[in-house]
Amino acid sequence: MELDKPYYSITATAEMFHVNASLLRYWEKEFSQIKPFKNKKGDRYFTPKDIEVIQTIYNLTKVQGYTLQGAKDELKKQYGKHATQAQAVATLQEIRAKLIALRDNLE
Repeated sequence: MELDKPYYSITATAEMFHVNASLLRYWEKEFSQIKPFKNKKGDRYFTPKDIEVIQTIYNLTKVQGYTLQGAKDELKKQYGKHATQAQAVATLQEIRAKLIALRDNLE
């Protein structure tokens, strides 16, 4: 799915997945990973990242047959992996910076 806009309305997002807007509102309550922007009127606008999460939830629940709790658990595992990888990269970057500083001090 190619997403070229910064925000998508709830109607447009619902149409992407052939679901009702009410299901997206329900998933928003159930899954903390979905955080749409809301204007003063309360209209929801989803970012491409939100839509990525919705696509994962849709796939888990509608295609693979996961229960809602099973989808929540699977999402936590997936995002936990990404968080762990991001932390490892940050640590390696700090180590690299320290090694470069040590090298520069030796010269």
